[in-house]
Amino acid sequence: MLELASLEDLPEEYRAALKEQNLVPLWPSLRAVLPPGKPVPRTKPICWPYQALRPLLLKAGELTPIEKAERRVLVLANPGHGLEKMQASSTIYLGMQLLLPGEWAPAHRHTPNAVRMIVEGEGAYTTVEGEKCTMSRGDLILTPTGLWHEHGHEGDKPVIWLDVLDLPVVYYMEASYVTEGKAQAVSAQAHAYKLGGVVPSPVFTRTDQPFPMLRYPWVNVRQALEALALSQPEIEAVQVAYVNPETGADCQKILGFSALMLRPGERLTLPVRSTAMVFHQIEGSADVTLEGHQFCLTEADTCCIPGYTEVTLANRSPENPGFIFIADDAPLQKKLGVYEVRN
Repeated sequence: MLELASLEDLPEEYRAALKEQNLVPLWPSLRAVLPPGKPVPRTKPICWPYQALRPLLLKAGELTPIEKAERRVLVLANPGHGLEKMQASSTIYLGMQLLLPGEWAPAHRHTPNAVRMIVEGEGAYTTVEGEKCTMSRGDLILTPTGLWHEHGHEGDKPVIWLDVLDLPVVYYMEASYVTEGKAQAVSAQAHAYKLGGVVPSPVFTRTDQPFPMLRYPWVNVRQALEALALSQPEIEAVQVAYVNPETGADCQKILGFSALMLRPGERLTLPVRSTAMVFHQIEGSADVTLEGHQFCLTEADTCCIPGYTEVTLANRSPENPGFIFIADDAPLQKKLGVYEVRN
């Protein structure tokens, strides 16, 4: 490949003249923004063990009352982007959030899309546009862009969940903001969608809601994975996607979410894709192996893997299945035409 001239090759007075006019020569930095063959990711492989994180989160509950925090969250920050950026990857924000018994995190709405993967505890709920979504371990709850939402806790033990947002993208576009609101009246419960392939159609009319389903109970997702493994034992990967039940499209527009079951003792090599990925262990354990790194995930551990990376997942248990929640930015990449799978 042709070697390009550097900035230092230009006369100092010429560089000063460019700077005065807010101009920058492209060629000294061309390889940095257009590297040959594949991107050079800032996202680093990293793991956040839950047993190390949990005591620090509970301590935050002692140190900072909810009234002084609004959302009591420890951000899972990737050092490749700088901890101050609060990014797990270029497009994904992760935060572990704590709600204590009797607490209420006030209603607001914001432009970034969010989902909540429930990690621990019972008795809490998220109310989204008047729909009360109860929280149990492994449930996925959507709080899409622009929808009012708040969190409350009617139980007696701490509840913890993993927040996954497209905040880095929306912030980069200078479109990120929040609007504060008042407590919502509960007007609905999430009962309309119970079975894949069956949706409400009163008097032959289908809904036009962009987010008709807000809570995906883990008990149903787990049953779907187990049924898939049983009915198709030859299938390469036992995996399901979280989708809009009315359209079959991704449940949100920027980030995509799926759940993967590793059979007892199974070893699975994933295709090399252009997307960074977040893995969160819902149940069981798994070894995540990539070039130069291995993470040994146990329940509630979370890790992030850069794009264009070959990843192998292995269930360490010869007797029990393992279940992993996966987040990536495939929906956005597909819309932009840059999504890629390499053999």
